Amino acid sequence: MYEFVTGPLAWLSFGVFFIGIILRVVFYLRGLDWKLDRVAYREHMSFGLKGAIRSIVFWLLPFGTHSWRFYPFFTILVFTFHIGLLVTPVFLLGHNVLLQERFGFSLWTLPEGLADALTVAVIVAAVFIVLRRNGLPEVRILTKPYDYLVLAIAVAPFVTGLIAHHQVGSYRFWLIAHILAGEIMLVAIPLTKLSHFILFFLSRAQLGMDYGIKRGGMKGSGMSW
Repeated sequence: MYEFVTGPLAWLSFGVFFIGIILRVVFYLRGLDWKLDRVAYREHMSFGLKGAIRSIVFWLLPFGTHSWRFYPFFTILVFTFHIGLLVTPVFLLGHNVLLQERFGFSLWTLPEGLADALTVAVIVAAVFIVLRRNGLPEVRILTKPYDYLVLAIAVAPFVTGLIAHHQVGSYRFWLIAHILAGEIMLVAIPLTKLSHFILFFLSRAQLGMDYGIKRGGMKGSGMSW
C-alpha cells in the first residue's frame, strides 16, 4: 500500500494538480471579455500593471486593506491558516528528505518545533473558522456542506501528519492516511474552491487593472471610460 500511494498514486495526484491549475488559468484568461477587459488592458498596460501589483500586494498584507482592518480577528485567522497551509508542507523536514531521496535536492527546512506550531495553528484556525461560519448569521446563511468538506480536505493532511509524526497509534496507518490526505488535497485544488490558491492572484490582478485603468486610475488622462 505504501509503495502504491507514494508511487503511481502520487504521480497521478501531481499530474492532476499541475494540469488542472494550468487549465484553470487558461480558462480564466479566455473568459475575459474582449471589449470590456482585454482591449483596455492591452492598450493601457502600464496603468493596468500598476493597479494589478497594488491590488495583490495590499491584499497579501495583514490589515493592508479596509476589509482586513474591518474584521481584525478574522484577518488574523485567515493569515494564520494560509501561512501555515502554504509554508509547512513546502519546508517540512520529512517532505524535504523525500525530495532529496527521490530527486536529489531539498529546500530549507523548518525547525521541528516551529513546524509543529504551524501545524497546530492551522488546525486551531480551522476550528475558529468553522465556529465563525456557524456563529454569524450572515455567514451561516451562505455556508453549505460543500464549504465544510473543502475545509476538511485542506486540514486533513495536517491532522494526520501531526498524529503520524508523534506516532500516536499505528505509525504506518497514519503515515499512509497522511499521504492519501495530501494527495486528495492536491487533486481537489484545481477542482474545488481551493483553486483560489492561484485564482486569487488572477482575480486580484484583474480588479486592480480595472481600478488602475477604467475606474479612476486614468482620471485626467483623456481616456473616455
